[in-house]
Amino acid sequence: MFIRIVKMNFKADKTDEFLSIFNTNKKKIRNSKGCSHLELYRDKTNPSIFFTYSYWDKEQDLENYRNSELFKAVWAKTKVLFNDRPEAWSVDRI
Repeated sequence: MFIRIVKMNFKADKTDEFLSIFNTNKKKIRNSKGCSHLELYRDKTNPSIFFTYSYWDKEQDLENYRNSELFKAVWAKTKVLFNDRPEAWSVDRI
């Protein structure tokens, strides 16, 4: 198992739109093959910054999700809301 962390910084007036997209799709993402966990966090000092934490059985499961129609549809709606380039890390639990 490994964990994927993604930091996203949104335009201040687009955070509600992002939350709507996330809430509409979170169950579908959680049901993707190999995804065992997905959470969303919001920064305490900057409400435009969000983090997703997702747990994947294998790296290939994440890659399969990233190549899926679901990801492409969600990403197309989400990326236009960004205020800054997202950052992502794949990490192992120690």
